[in-house]
Amino acid sequence: MRLITEGKSNTEVAELLNFSPRTVETYRARLMQKLRVQDLVGLVKFAIRHGMSSVD
Repeated sequence: MRLITEGKSNTEVAELLNFSPRTVETYRARLMQKLRVQDLVGLVKFAIRHGMSSVD
């Protein structure tokens, strides 16, 4: 989750994790839906409010 909340693009995250950009896009969309946020800024704010720096 840290890579996503840091604002990295789907392509950047995919390259770092050896996933396809589409897989990252799907994960990001599901995470945002689950957390009930509408955009990346909302996701980052959620992470900051909840003290999330990474998910292990």
